[in-house]
Parts: sequence; C-alpha cells; structure tokens
Amino acid sequence: MPGPMPEPTTVHSTFVIERSYSKPPERVFAAFADPRQKRRWYAENDSHEVEAFDMDFRVGGGETFAYRFKAGTPFPGVILSSDSRYEDIVPDRRIALTQTMALGGQRMSSALITLEFVATDQGCDLVCTHQGAFFEGSDGPEMREGGWRRLFERLADALAKA
Repeated sequence: MPGPMPEPTTVHSTFVIERSYSKPPERVFAAFADPRQKRRWYAENDSHEVEAFDMDFRVGGGETFAYRFKAGTPFPGVILSSDSRYEDIVPDRRIALTQTMALGGQRMSSALITLEFVATDQGCDLVCTHQGAFFEGSDGPEMREGGWRRLFERLADALAKA
C-alpha cells in the first residue's frame, strides 16, 4: 500500500483587482505599452536598483526585468527577476501575458495575467486578473496581490503627473 501523499509544493491562486483612473483607456494602456513610461512606474523604486529592463511590446514579444534589493529591505542584495511573454494585445482594450518570476535565481511563480481597459464616463476601469502558481520559497498569493495593488497606486501617481 502506498505511503501518505506528499505535501503539495504548489499553491494555485486567482485574484482580480479593479482600479479606476480618471484618464481615458488609451492613456492608461499607453502606460503599459510604452517602455519608458512603464519602467518609471513599474520597475523604478527607492527600495531597489534596476539592473535590467527590456520590453518588446507585441504579441509574441516579451519583457524582462531584474532588480537588486537595497539595504533595509527584507532581501538586501538579492535579485528579483521576471520574464514575460505577451500572448494577446488589443490596443486600448486588453493585454494578456504569461510571467515567470525568480528570487535569487530560485523560480518562485508562473502566472497568466490579463489586463482589461474599460472606458467609463470618468475615464478608465482597469481590471487585472492574475492566475498564478506559486512554488516553494515564493511570496505567495497575498503578497503578490499586495504588490500589484502598490503598482497600481504608483500608476495612479504617474498618470496624475502626466
């Protein structure tokens, strides 16, 4: 008779974040599509130093970034990296991408992320659906959702300044 089942090593999670912006969908979409704009709100931060940020915004293209955490963070000196592939792009309406992240060279997650840009009378509703598999040593779904919420706050600040 076989022994007990081993503990699962993968946590699967789906979360949806909805965020409203006072800018029209084409302006919010551009903040994701333009490499210079996206680098500013998505990759640059006082807590880390960007080591790489490359973007080829087209279906089949990809995005790669890596940054090293600074002193005073939970992971000083450790590199967080991400490799993404754009699976679908409908200008001003939708971006779907797959993304794999690693911390210190250890793969921690893979995800399908869909961003939808919905016109409203006030501007744009952004709907982000994140379907992820989190591996041993990962940040987990709750921390990832919190990270996306902080990124969308940074996007709001960037859009307000534009």
